[in-house]
Amino acid sequence: MKKLLRFFGLFLFIAIQVCVLLLASPPRTKPIITHAFMNMERGRYGSILKIYIEADDPKGFMFRIATVVDQTGYGHYPTDSIYLKPQYQHYLIGYLQWNTFSYHASWMPEWTRLTIRVSIVDTNGNESNEVVFPFEFVSQVFPENPLPPPFDQGNIPMLGHIVIDLLNPLQLEDERERFDRLSHD
Repeated sequence: MKKLLRFFGLFLFIAIQVCVLLLASPPRTKPIITHAFMNMERGRYGSILKIYIEADDPKGFMFRIATVVDQTGYGHYPTDSIYLKPQYQHYLIGYLQWNTFSYHASWMPEWTRLTIRVSIVDTNGNESNEVVFPFEFVSQVFPENPLPPPFDQGNIPMLGHIVIDLLNPLQLEDERERFDRLSHD
């Protein structure tokens, strides 16, 4: 009986793997981001950024949008993934929204620079071309950039929220100093 269960378990495992491979995108094909735009290049801490993207995958295997942020003075944050609904597997046009306010930083130094990189990953792990957007925190208020085509057509859906909590390196340093003083007392 145990041998029959093991055989059945192995058969089921192989059947699932075959199904996953059949559904995965073929190697050497990847999504293409055809247009991309961000609503502002400079703004106050807590600004809401909107990253507009249009992408295409004729094979229809787009799976998730990967967003990576690098911050001057801190470094690299973990990748944020937004998983796509089935209707966006072939073609998508929409925007990602990111509120730059963070629960880990009560403020951000002026002139702190961010580099935001966005790409699309398909079901086989193939990554699209990467689009890169610079952003800088400033104290002035700047108007949003007008939307270029094809994003100016109206009714552009939100694809998801970017969830990356920024850290203020100066506040981290203050916390370390306070901890060191308390541990020496």
